[in-house]
Amino acid sequence: MTLQIPPNCDLTLGLRCVDKSKPGVSVWTMRVDERFLNPAGIIQGGFLSAILDSAMGASAVTGAGKDRKVTVMNTEMKVSFIRSAHLGDDLVCTARVLKPGRVITFLEGRIMNQRDELVALGSSSYLIRERTE
Repeated sequence: MTLQIPPNCDLTLGLRCVDKSKPGVSVWTMRVDERFLNPAGIIQGGFLSAILDSAMGASAVTGAGKDRKVTVMNTEMKVSFIRSAHLGDDLVCTARVLKPGRVITFLEGRIMNQRDELVALGSSSYLIRERTE
């Protein structure tokens, strides 16, 4: 299997990683369009969860250290939906490692809207595995 960067899941969601210069931290952006709206006209929660998963996964990889080539797998995730995101909203997701580990790493992610209001808050743990390829 060939690794595609960025992966199709991020391309489908219109996610862009705009900063991963600091190990264990990544910043992502996305504009809400009609593909992601539920019948109430707000973004469906699964898409917000997917944004958090992409951002926290990237932060887990960079947090593992430059000397390690790793694959990360989300083992659990909790998301709190604080306020609605609407058509045209510009979202920024910042994810950071809270506690790095050789096997399990703990992270948090926050999604903010263009008014600097908290939209969703996530926490997760990722299994870290050495890549064999």
